[in-house]
Order: sequence, then C-alpha cells, then structure tokens
Amino acid sequence: MAQKKNKNFKQDNTAVNKLVDGLTLFDDDLMSRVFDKNIEATELILKIILERDIKVIRVDGQDELKNHKVGGRNITLDVHALEENGEEIDIEVQGNAAGANVKRARYHSSMVDSRMLREGQDFKKIKNSYVIFIYRHDKYKKGLSLYHIDRYVKETGELFDDGSHIIYVNGSYKGNDEIGRLMADFHQINSEHMHYMTLAQSVKHYKETEEGRGQMCEAVEKYAKEYAKEYAKEYAINEKVVSVKNLMENMKLTLEQAMDALGIQGDERTMIAERLQDQ
Repeated sequence: MAQKKNKNFKQDNTAVNKLVDGLTLFDDDLMSRVFDKNIEATELILKIILERDIKVIRVDGQDELKNHKVGGRNITLDVHALEENGEEIDIEVQGNAAGANVKRARYHSSMVDSRMLREGQDFKKIKNSYVIFIYRHDKYKKGLSLYHIDRYVKETGELFDDGSHIIYVNGSYKGNDEIGRLMADFHQINSEHMHYMTLAQSVKHYKETEEGRGQMCEAVEKYAKEYAKEYAKEYAINEKVVSVKNLMENMKLTLEQAMDALGIQGDERTMIAERLQDQ
C-alpha cells in the first residue's frame, strides 16, 4: 500500500478528521477496509481466533448477502472470508449489546449457509461455516477470551456436529497472549502502538496516507449524513406518536381516527401503532 503522507489532512473538515483520528478496528468502516482483499491480515486474526492454520483464498469487506424472499431482510457482512477448503467465515465487529444479539448471530449463520449449495446439490456437500462476533465487551461476563457456540443433543450431551459455529470474542480481554494482544490492537487508535505489523500497516494506510485517509473521511461524512437523516426521521415519528396519543386522550378518538385526523399514511401508521402498544 502506498504510504505517501498528506500534510493537509485537517484543512477541510476538522470535525471529520477528529473522528477519523479516533477510529479503531471496532469501527466497522475502518475494519472492513483494513481487511477487504487483505488475505494476510485476515489469516492472521483467524489463526488466532480459530487456533489453527488457515488458508484464505478470498476476503471481501462490506459484502451484502441478499435474502431472495420478497421483502426478506438482507445483511451486510463486515468481513466475508472464504477458506481454501470451501468453508465460509463471517467476521463482525460490534460495540453494543444490540449488535451482538444472539438472534442476529443465528440469522447471519443461516444467511451464510443458504448460499453454499447449488440447486439439487446433496446436503452432505455443505461446508462448515463460522460467524465470529468481535464484541467490544465481555458478552458472557466470565472473563474468557473466547466463547464457542455449538449445538448439542440435549439428552446425551453429544455434539450435534452440523458444521455451524458461532464464536464471540471478548473485546475487553487483556491477557498476555495472542488474543490479548489482538484485542489491544483492536482498541488502539495509533498504528505505531499496535503489536501486529500486518494490522498496523493497514491501519496506518487508512489513517495516515492521503489516499486512505481520504476514503475514511468520505465514509465518516456519508455515515454522519445518513445518521442525521435517520435521526430526523426518528424525531418526526416520535412527535407524531405524541400527537396521536394526545388526540386519543383529549378528543376520545380511536387510534385509526387520530391517525386519519393527522393525515398519517403508509408504514408510519404501523410504526406508530407498534410504539403506542409498547407504552
């Protein structure tokens, strides 16, 4: 990767540059770019997490998997890796509990599996799959570095061994071992202080070179604009919920009458109804 320094990083947008300065590998915009097409870095972290040698032949950042059911939910994998033996690996970074929800892990696993077989292909041909959540905190609060989630036969305690694996990595783990050093690197904002050179070089590219930092600034600006739109939309919905509730209480209108009176249409009606039910 080119390492040409840009002396004018801060000239355009001080706020955006400050955000880029504070990014770590727990931020999916940076993480996805660091690992996209970067087989060496991907093999490094997978060898540490999976505790075995691994040969990656393809890796894509921000890889969208489409649900072919009409109206079905698509997902975007932070990092999607393919092993030489055909096994597929989804690596996600998460900073909050909602993002690391076990149902999300289940859905990601099912979406990865659903693409493995061609029409008419025998089910025995399906390869192992791994969904790895690198969670900023300790998911199960036991102080362990890794939590392996596999299926077992309840009555016998035997491993079901269907080849589907979910792993939660404890991002707050600070042990003096490979995984501890890896998590320290994920928290590090300065590439010079990172333990693993392969990761340090890629982080340095995206935070300290003209080309890489430009990409990160664009990504941060895009996210900020999208967040602003979502926030405005959320604020508007909340205001309408309050208005509907006031009409129902003060004018003794039904929910449908109140929404009709306010001219609320389409999906907003469903959203407002659901929120009022939760109150």
